[in-house]
Parts: sequence; structure tokens; C-alpha cells
Amino acid sequence: MPKATALKQYVTAANKLLSTYGKSFHWARYFLGKEAGLQATQLYAFCRYLDDLADQPGNLGATKLKSIQNIFNNYSYQTGSYPEVDNFLLLRQELDLPDFAVKDLLEGLISDQGTVLLLNENQLIQYSYKVAGTVGLMMAPILGISSKKAIPFAVDLGIAMQLTNISRDVLEDAELGRRYIPGEWCDDLSAPKIVELAKNGTTEDRLKVSQAIQRTLLLAETYYVSGFKGLTYLPPRNHLAILIAGIIYRLIGRRLLNSGTKWWVGRQIVNSTGKLLHSLYPPLLMLNRFKRLPVHESHLHKCLKDYLDFD
Repeated sequence: MPKATALKQYVTAANKLLSTYGKSFHWARYFLGKEAGLQATQLYAFCRYLDDLADQPGNLGATKLKSIQNIFNNYSYQTGSYPEVDNFLLLRQELDLPDFAVKDLLEGLISDQGTVLLLNENQLIQYSYKVAGTVGLMMAPILGISSKKAIPFAVDLGIAMQLTNISRDVLEDAELGRRYIPGEWCDDLSAPKIVELAKNGTTEDRLKVSQAIQRTLLLAETYYVSGFKGLTYLPPRNHLAILIAGIIYRLIGRRLLNSGTKWWVGRQIVNSTGKLLHSLYPPLLMLNRFKRLPVHESHLHKCLKDYLDFD
């Protein structure tokens, strides 16, 4: 198949993935320019592919993830073995995406295999960096970040969005044997126990999980604030697009809080009307572009020193 035809088919499939699984980003993508929107969609498709592998039952997904990890650890690779990887490697070469980011992403997804029981806030932040802060790192060149000083903020916005994901999907994750809310925050409840509480627990029984979700969402707010500040480093159009995506994503968590954090009744969503309404006021929030450029608060990455070095 000619390379141009293969790429066109890949982009079509990537657009479908984004519209199905990444609705907030699919909406915000229309505010990006054509080239940046296309590159962001390609990156999303690759990350989604890896994420889907991590959720496959049995050892099949883990085996494939480790095989892909070997590719990025500079082992030999036969082009064509993984079409999704082929397309990402072309994108990486085009944009000079950081190698360590995809390696950290793969490390995080591989850690999802089997039972997951995070212990404390540090582990929660580290995990969120690996599976989402890394995506912020790879998005930075696509969005035209003008200064290295902006990179830590991109990581923070990714972390914030992952904390929202974790808060929204507590029950779904527990059904897969995963508990990302720290054990220190919920009396170390196991994943099966969380599933049991969703089915048969009283409101009082479920409170420990609700309180842990609330703490996770409050932690997310800290990282959203930082991530939004860093958007000042982007060109205005891309600033607006990512601000809209972030605001819509943050709204999921705020609605969860406002509903009483009833994690057992199903996930919160933002419908098309909500997306439209919350796309109207972000331009007003961009007035901070005319203020002094922000300086990142280093304490937000205190537990990420083994992964990040922006000096």
C-alpha cells in the first residue's frame, strides 16, 4: 500500500478513535490549526492504542506492551510489526518528541498489569505523570511551546486530567482489579471490596471511597491551576484550544463533587451542550497572557525528581 494512502487511512481511524473515546479533545481540536490538530490526533491514536493494550485481559496486552517497550529501548525492530508504532515513529522524528516520555508512558501502562493498589499521594502523582503527564510532554512540540519553562506546566495539566480520570472511573477500575486512590486515604480498601460496596454497601460504607475521591479531585485542582497558567507560553489559538479541553475535563470532576461524589452510580460526562457553553468564556481567561510569564512551583514535582529534570 502506498505510504500516503496508509497515512490517510491511519488518520481517518485516529479521528474516529478521538471522536469516540476522547470527546473533550475532539471538541477542542477544532480550535487548533489544521496541522496541529492532525498531529495531536495522531498522538492521541498512538496513546489510545497503548492504553487499549493495557486493558486487554490475560497476558496478551502485557506481552505486546513489553515488546513495544523494547523498541524504544533501542532493540531491533522490523518496520511493519506494529503499524501504530510505525506512524508514531514518523511523528516523533518530525517533531523531535522526547524519547524518555514514551518510555515513562510505557512503564506506567505496564505497571497496570495485574492488581494495582497505590499506597500514597506520591505514588498517585508518579503514576499520573507516567500515563498522562508524559502525553503533555509530547504535546508540547505540537502546540508550539516557545520556551522550555513551559514544559513543567504541560506535565501538570496532564497530571490534573489523569486525576480527574481516576476520580471518575473508581468503580470501573476496581472491576479490573485496580485501585488508584491511595490506600492511605481509604483504609486500604481492596478493589473487590470497592466493587462489593458499590453493589451492596450503605451510603455510610461508601463514604471512605467518596472522601478519597474528593481528596483526589482537590489535588487535581492544584495541578489544573498550574497547568492553565502555563498555557500563556502557547500561541493564542492553541492556548484557547487546550484551555477549552482542560476546562471541560475539569468540569467532570466538579460535577462529581457537586453530585455528592456518588461514585457507585456511574461516571460523570459533559454533554455537547455543556461543551458548547463552557467554550464561551475561556477567551476571557486568556487575559493573563498580558501579565508576566509564570514561574513553575517546583514543589509540585517534588516526587518526580527521578523522572524529570528541567534545569
